[in-house]
Amino acid sequence: MSRATRRIRVRARLTAALALAALTTAWLTGCTASSPASPANGTKPELERFYDQRLAWKDCGDLRCARLTVPRDYAHPDNGETFVLPVAKAATADPGERIGSLVYNPGGPGASGVSDLAADGGEVFGAAVRARFDIVSFDPRGVGGSEPAVRCAEPDDGGGGDGGDDAQEPIAPRTAGDRSRAFAGARAEAAACVKGSRGILPHVGTDDAARDLDVLRAALGDRKLTYLGWSYGTSLGTSYAEQFPRRVRALVLDGAVDPSLGWSERALSQGKGFRRAVDDYAEHCADLAGDACPADGPQEMSDLLDGLYEEAARQPLPAGDDAYDVDARTLLDVVTDAMYSPEDSWGDLSEALGEAADGDAAKLAGMAADDEEPAGSHRTRGRARENDDEAILAVSCLDTPHPREARPYWDALAAADRAAGVYGTSSVVDELTCADWPAGTRRPHEVRAKGVPPVLVVGTTGDPATPYEEAESLAGQFPGGMLLTYEGRGHTAYGRGGSCVTRAVDAYLVDRRPVRADAAC
Repeated sequence: MSRATRRIRVRARLTAALALAALTTAWLTGCTASSPASPANGTKPELERFYDQRLAWKDCGDLRCARLTVPRDYAHPDNGETFVLPVAKAATADPGERIGSLVYNPGGPGASGVSDLAADGGEVFGAAVRARFDIVSFDPRGVGGSEPAVRCAEPDDGGGGDGGDDAQEPIAPRTAGDRSRAFAGARAEAAACVKGSRGILPHVGTDDAARDLDVLRAALGDRKLTYLGWSYGTSLGTSYAEQFPRRVRALVLDGAVDPSLGWSERALSQGKGFRRAVDDYAEHCADLAGDACPADGPQEMSDLLDGLYEEAARQPLPAGDDAYDVDARTLLDVVTDAMYSPEDSWGDLSEALGEAADGDAAKLAGMAADDEEPAGSHRTRGRARENDDEAILAVSCLDTPHPREARPYWDALAAADRAAGVYGTSSVVDELTCADWPAGTRRPHEVRAKGVPPVLVVGTTGDPATPYEEAESLAGQFPGGMLLTYEGRGHTAYGRGGSCVTRAVDAYLVDRRPVRADAAC
């Protein structure tokens, strides 16, 4: 996935530091042995000790928490190196009607599943699902409370020079000097992550995380996996289905990532998705923002945005003495972030853009600061700090092969500029760090999951980050794949797309009821 997905929002944020401290205390306890769900065959003897774990659950606020140990390198599982992963569950209130566990991943890559579950206790799931399943999530290898976790040191200058205190990094480097500095800076960032992560970067990819998911399935005591993945979580679910097709009970993939796309195709797909979403915002601003909309029509709104980008590129927009001024990249981040949940964000975005056009970017700066909250908020107290940005970089770069030389990026930049403007060029520039990343083993490919039961893919027609076309493609790649269309705006559908989506997904998860070929909500 493009590094522009660094800012993919998990569906909820933690609201209490006490819950975080309780989670950490609980998962730091141990595991005991003997799971009844170890695979009967196809597992190396060296892996049996991992599959034979039985989770030792402890109370952690309203949840139950444990930890799972998995091999760091599945090719050499007996070398003594491991990841220890936090796991949390919201137990069903009716154990007598329990089907099993429903494991989910909230997205990213880089989102903490444990923190996400603590935020709402699984309430995002429909009542029918909560009544029949324990809701379970975990921090994937390298993410959040994983031990060890991906860490990036402070990058060196990278050879680009400091450029002075007022120098700005352009959204789309066009001159030879800008491109040289951008590529050198990206190489320095990659080197800092290699240095800070102490050798774990080759082992944090999605295929290994999917193998961890199978160890978790066994440790939960489930013969087959019931799973829901949002956004990046669809990549994790797809990898699981390819590696363990006959261990799938039910699989929901919402906000699909198409595994057949290469790095530049994926960046272009996402750039187009954001371009369409911003155009939709310009056309319908008044519908959701009302009087806060700073323009009288689509063209006026587009002109206002273009003018702010041009002004911020020349000199950051002034935000007052108490905030950093807003440069062009920060403005872009705020605008694209608001496309994830229009019903929650378009009003604030409209007010901020209107005030910035009048010379005051303080509200834009405040929105940017809110987006950066995970780095130093109350959510980090009492537990390992979250590493969303570092982990999304690590997993995304490892999962998708990238060119080592600079020329292909500049070629892709031109195509993305023509197709999606700043939203396309920023997606391509975000890929530069991957040029110097440790090489993974995955390649773009269509799904290979012979024997998997029917998989339900959910696609939102106005999804900016995982465009609907990718959901159509992914559903068609699975044997017997089903596509549920949510005709709406924003990123992903289940939990925010209304009762129609909830009923269809819940019926599939509980009863494995198929959806019809043209199902739409």
